[in-house]
Amino acid sequence: MRWRWRDRYGLRRRRRGERITKFDREATDADIEALIEFAKTRPGVEFYVEPETFATDTTAVAVADDGEWTRRRVGSPEVIKKVARDLALPVYDVQLTGYPARMRAYNERRKRAEG
Repeated sequence: MRWRWRDRYGLRRRRRGERITKFDREATDADIEALIEFAKTRPGVEFYVEPETFATDTTAVAVADDGEWTRRRVGSPEVIKKVARDLALPVYDVQLTGYPARMRAYNERRKRAEG
């Protein structure tokens, strides 16, 4: 594994070869800052880490008490773990826990409201 740099959060970002696939982009500070802003402006936020795939870097979903959620690239699980620790919020591996039911309920409420 090759490391390219330490970002402003003090975490190493992994290099995935000379080029990023055309389907992907690396996580940026703006991605992390969006998750932090979401967590600071909503009650009861929990983070759910999603694994890296062929087409997408590691992502995290922030889910609020009411089920509202947002997803952003984070680069590695360590990044969101540090953010969660700094904010004193829980972080879960979605492959172990799944998504919370309130997230699905929120999606259903939005569908009904739009349609």
